[in-house]
Amino acid sequence: MADFKYSGKLYLIPTTMGASNPMQVLPLQVKEMVENLNIFIAENEKTARRHIKQLVPEKQQSLLQFYHLNKFTEPSEIPSFLNLCKEGYDMGLLSEAGCPGVADPGAEIVRLAHREGIQVIPLVGPSSILLAMMGSGMNGQRFTFNGYLPIDKKERKKEIKDLERLSFDKKEAQIFIETPYRNNKLLEDFLQLLNPVTQLCVACDLTLPTEFILTKPVSQWGKIKTDLHKRPAIFIFQKEY
Repeated sequence: MADFKYSGKLYLIPTTMGASNPMQVLPLQVKEMVENLNIFIAENEKTARRHIKQLVPEKQQSLLQFYHLNKFTEPSEIPSFLNLCKEGYDMGLLSEAGCPGVADPGAEIVRLAHREGIQVIPLVGPSSILLAMMGSGMNGQRFTFNGYLPIDKKERKKEIKDLERLSFDKKEAQIFIETPYRNNKLLEDFLQLLNPVTQLCVACDLTLPTEFILTKPVSQWGKIKTDLHKRPAIFIFQKEY
């Protein structure tokens, strides 16, 4: 068993991926843990408080203490965020959506905790990347999450073509996200640039009542009418032939 330097622990608290009942998406363990925590690191305090209130309505919001981790956070502030863990207090790291540390700035806090000798405990919750991969029917043994593609048209085209070639050579699924208001443009780029036989999956609004997951060859996507504008989506492609 690992010997941790401090008794305070860092719990990675998953959240829902939209306006859904958290207890229909998250296990009871998450609710029980939030009941016992009062100190949190979060990207947005308002949405973090809302999530906590949904999970534990009776919890006194006035007792909650937040450290803000977002684009306005000074790098020099971050090393102090876990000081209370060093004093023996347990803390929670909240993501804006889904799992902390996965395509999420919370990874920096987790890395810091390991460096400082603080135990990290991830709790079970929804990952849009894994849920999309599960529902895609593509190679779950070998896949790569690429995040965002370049905005520059020439660079974007080259990367899509390079990753499609890599997908074929290694039989590897390639996963992407996009800013929600640019989803339709990304889908359009894939349909224009990918080989007609390449399999393309779009997974949208995961865990929500409007959830949509569909995998078809690129050649068939032109017949499918779907509007992805401002909806959280994951894109996966794999060239199989």
